[in-house]
Order: sequence, then C-alpha cells, then structure tokens
Amino acid sequence: MPHLGTGIGWRPEIAHTVEGLPGLDWVEVVAENIRPGRLPDSLRRLRSRGTTVVPHGVSLGIGGPERPAPDRLAALAERAEALGAPLVTEHIAFVRAGGPGTGVPRLEAGHLLPVPRTRDALDVLCENVRTAQDALPVPLALENIAALVRWPDEEMTEGRFLAELVERTGVRLLIDVANLHTNHVNRGEDPAAVLDALPPGALAYVHVAGGVERDGVWHDSHAHPVPPAVLGILAELLARAEPPGVLLERDDNFPEAAELARELDAIRAVTAAPRPAPSRPAGVPGTAGPRPERRDRTAVESAGGARTRVAAAQTALLSALVAWGPVPAGFDPERLRVQSRALAAKRADVVAKVAPELPDILGARYRPAFLAYARLRPLSGGHRWDALHFAEHVLAEHAAAGEPLERPVRRALARWHRERSGPAPGRGGRAARLLRAQLGAFRRAQASPATSSETGLRRPV
Repeated sequence: MPHLGTGIGWRPEIAHTVEGLPGLDWVEVVAENIRPGRLPDSLRRLRSRGTTVVPHGVSLGIGGPERPAPDRLAALAERAEALGAPLVTEHIAFVRAGGPGTGVPRLEAGHLLPVPRTRDALDVLCENVRTAQDALPVPLALENIAALVRWPDEEMTEGRFLAELVERTGVRLLIDVANLHTNHVNRGEDPAAVLDALPPGALAYVHVAGGVERDGVWHDSHAHPVPPAVLGILAELLARAEPPGVLLERDDNFPEAAELARELDAIRAVTAAPRPAPSRPAGVPGTAGPRPERRDRTAVESAGGARTRVAAAQTALLSALVAWGPVPAGFDPERLRVQSRALAAKRADVVAKVAPELPDILGARYRPAFLAYARLRPLSGGHRWDALHFAEHVLAEHAAAGEPLERPVRRALARWHRERSGPAPGRGGRAARLLRAQLGAFRRAQASPATSSETGLRRPV
C-alpha cells in the first residue's frame, strides 16, 4: 500500500481552502459526487501538482444481502481510473433493503447502517467483497462505521469480525477512530479491543473526525472540531501499527482555513509523537473470545440461505427505522427512535443541499414540513427525486387542508417543481402529472373533509 501522509476530505465548499493548506499530502473525495469526464477544476489542479486523490464511496451497500450492483462497481472503477487513484474505499454497511422476496417495497436508508456481527452476515459480506475486488482495477479498503443501534445476539466482537474479514478476503481496512469513539460512547465498546484484534499490515489509512454529544448520545457529525478523545484513540492505533495515511474529515459547518490547518497540525503532532506502549500486545484478540474456524470459499458461496436470512433481518430493521414497521425483537425501542429521528434529519439536510431552493422558498417552515413528510414517505430513490416528492407533498397538503401557501411561496414552489419534473415544463413528467392529479382531487374534495385515502397519501407498508 503506498504511503499517503496527512490528508483532508475534499469538499466543493472548501475546495479553494484545501488547495491552500500547507503540507497537504493527499485528499479523499466522495466518489458519488464527481463525474469522471468533468472533474472539478480544483481536483485537476491538485492532481497536476502531484496530490494523490482517493475516491471514497458511500452508496455501494457492500454489507447488504444483494451482490454489489455491477453499475455501481463500474462507476467506482471509472472514478478510480479518472483520478489515477491507488485504491478505492467504501464502508462495511448496508444502505438499502426490501424489494423482491421480502414482502416490503425497496427502501433506502440515506445513511450507513451497521451489519450484524454474525456468521451469516460475515459470509455474505465476504462474497460481496470478492465480487467487488474482481470488478475494481485497484485495491479495495473498507471502513468501520459508527452506529446508534446494536444488533441482538451478535456472535463476535467488531475486532474479530474485521480480523476474519481481512483473513478471508485480503481486503484492506480504513479505520475511522472517530467511529470507534462513537461506538464507545453509544454502545460501550472498547476501542482498544478493536485495535488489538486488527491483523498486522491490514491498514490502508485512518479517518479522524469530530462530533458532538447531545442527551447522552454521541453524534458523529463531521461538523465539529476533533475532540481530544478521538486523538487519544489515534495515538493508541499508532502504538500498534503505522498506517500509510491519516485523513481529517469535515463535511459541514466548515471553519476558516486557519482552524482546518490547526486540526491537521494536531493530527501531525500525534503521528510524530513517541509511541506509547499499547494496553495489549498488537494482534492479540483481547476480549474477542476464541478464534472461530475458517470456512473455505466453496462452502461460503454455497450458503445461499445466509443471504435470505440477512435480507429478512436488515429489511425488518430498516422498515422500523424509516417506514413505521414494528420494532424487531431484541432491539432497544428508544435507540431505534433516536436513530429514526437522526435519519430523517440527515435526509432533510441532504435534500437542502441538492435542492437549496426549497429551504430558500419555504424559509423557517422547510425543516418541520420536511420531517412531517418523511414520516409519511420513506426514501425509495435518490435525493433529487425526494426533493420533487417533497414539493408535491407540500403543495398537495396545503391544498387539501384548504390552507394554501401564501401566493408568492406557492407560485415559487410550483414553478420550481415544474422546471424539474419533466421535459415540458408544467405538462410533462410523471411527477408533474401526479401532482396535477392530486391537486385536482383535492380541489374537488374541499367541500368535505378529506381522508387519507381521498388524498392519495398513505403511510408506507
């Protein structure tokens, strides 16, 4: 694995700042946010001066029950080649569930959700990793994620899960020490035990990020300064291994360039400091328990039942989080409520970024209106479709209630919708036709109270 050094996550909002940061060795870019044939000028300038750029995927869902989609793998491969990247990274997570065979419509989380640390989940993950490795032109590294919820009846610790994943596939690991801190606060997991179990030489690089604690829950926001506790876990990792690179992630609430430079300097100070003795010898399983037996590839690939069981479990969890499904047995209902609210809030934030005109048009009512909409309609497509559906919902709800939006707001929202819903503004497009049908039904029904079935709005399955 090539030496990377100290880097930062490249984001369009801080592109100019990133170019001017002193001593920057490399950057990481969200793979889904770039087009290979139309790279941002900032990335082209960074590449021209020899800065390494690594694509970091967020939507593959390699921990899900389905094999990785060929088009998503092709897109990652195309971005790696366009950037001349030495590797590609993704997450040990699932991001969608439901669909054929599950009895539930296809659902999108809009977020990275944890896979259960079970034999079934590991078997499926290993198969999926091999599929991805065969399709990518460069090595793949996978990141541990933060989570608010804990799966019941897990069969191994995170450290043992990661270690066996590496042993069975040869995949590299991107260890996020901020995520280890998050799981320590939220789930009582010991970061040192995870670090102790990691195989020597498995690290591709390390993520460092900030967060915030609210009501006893640590939120991995990537929008706050890196706390000392996260730098402490970085120091513990460095006592056990020398990762090729360390990278600062910042995704929102971007500070001035001087503050970003200070955070990078703090990371450099930790990486350059004398190494403290580890709390346990490197490579010792710690609290991971007995080492499980290794399964050969043929046995794993014949275990088709594992995919069915993982699909059922992940669909039940995602349905509870985004679609009013029952709480699966063994889960903490309060934690699921916290995670559900966090998913809706993140969804509102992402839609505000991909369609900034909506909060501009709706002002202070945008967020409460979006959260009310999210409770009725789970995410089942991309966020751009979500923005269109939200606009339809706002216009239709106000028409149904006989309380229309103020005329300038209504006109602006309807105009925005028309311009984005079809090739013939105001007439074409499935979303526009649906909206016209809904509004017509609402106007006809205004003489009597509308029911949920009359409005055409329904709670998801």
